[in-house]
Amino acid sequence: MTKPESAGPDHDYDVVISGGSLAGCAAAILLARRGVRVALLERRSDPETYKVLCTHSLTACAYPVLDELGLVPALEKAGAVRNEARWYTRWGWIEPKAAPGGPELPYAYNIRRSTLDPLIRSHAAGTPGVDLLLGHQVTGLVREAGRTVGVRASTPQGEREIRARLVVGADGKDSAVAKFAEIPARVYENGRFGYLAHFRDLPLHGGIGQTWFLEPDMAYAFPNDDGVTVLAVLPDKKRLPDFREDLEGSFLDFVRALPEAPPIDSAERVSKIIGMVDYPLHSRKPTAPGVALLGDAALTGDPLWGVGCGWALQSATWLTEAVAAAATGRGDLDRSLAAYARVHRRRLRGHAYLGADFAKGRPFNPMERLMFSAAARDASLARHMHLFGSRLIGPLRFLNPLALAKASVVNIRHRRAAVPPAQLSRTGS
Repeated sequence: MTKPESAGPDHDYDVVISGGSLAGCAAAILLARRGVRVALLERRSDPETYKVLCTHSLTACAYPVLDELGLVPALEKAGAVRNEARWYTRWGWIEPKAAPGGPELPYAYNIRRSTLDPLIRSHAAGTPGVDLLLGHQVTGLVREAGRTVGVRASTPQGEREIRARLVVGADGKDSAVAKFAEIPARVYENGRFGYLAHFRDLPLHGGIGQTWFLEPDMAYAFPNDDGVTVLAVLPDKKRLPDFREDLEGSFLDFVRALPEAPPIDSAERVSKIIGMVDYPLHSRKPTAPGVALLGDAALTGDPLWGVGCGWALQSATWLTEAVAAAATGRGDLDRSLAAYARVHRRRLRGHAYLGADFAKGRPFNPMERLMFSAAARDASLARHMHLFGSRLIGPLRFLNPLALAKASVVNIRHRRAAVPPAQLSRTGS
């Protein structure tokens, strides 16, 4: 461990981060590059540990962060797959493709967390200014005059107190930091449950990711590194009794029934079927005096959209931009935290609202029917849908008046084209 030179006499570090996964490692790297002394605490002792239950996908909104972190060459060397995808709807397949002569569609990567987590953790540990402290689990916060000034942690050497100007909770949806800071969570029930498994040698149409919107059931298949495909099903909870009675049989039957179903019976399953029968969505205020929350600790997205990893990385960037100077004593930390909270709210509130509403397990509403049906029929609207699904645009831009008008025209023309000419002549007479 290196000496925390810039922290000052009253602090062991400038920032203590609880959680050595995507959000925590990204924040540690970005903060340290700006002169912040960071203690990165990971409760598990194995540096190769990784998150098991995940979509294993980084949406395109994460690409600028991956690039800033310098991870893109390492990801591609590790076999990460650019996440092109097509989406099934009752109106047909939405297949986003680059415009003729135009730029390629934005992308990031599908990569298993068993590859990604050790990679980014090693990158953090090798960043000057970051001390990676494995086997350190936060057991409480140190508070003075109504604000947090450090953490108490259980370590392999016993209990320890670590002081810092800022404590960051990057410790997941059940965040201990949020709990100890008494930051309440607003909870939204999820009307679906989910199971996934990894398959080797599972061919997919076009060799790209597939997502099925079955209203209300969902499924996706994402090709990943090392020739492994992550296949997930997210049925309505009405189907839960069948899965509880026969998990493997129900999982396989569900996949076999998908339109253009991937041939799982000829593929090799290389993992257990794992999942959660109850996955509520959490939303918390991302700051408190001396505390900031990142990733799932601040906002837990519905896993069917695969946005959690991207939002974890983005929130690390937003926090760094807001608090780096103040964390070293060169600014007002409370004002900096307020700035982070504003950005977090502005960038994610709309997405979170729509995600929580769709998590009820309902079919498409009229606006969604308009946009999804038109995107299945029009290439430019498919690209527009891709930007929204990648979280590169928000709901207001996705549902802007021009897009809605174009979708309406596309669907009207489609209906007219489907009417036989004889019927059209009778209608016009």
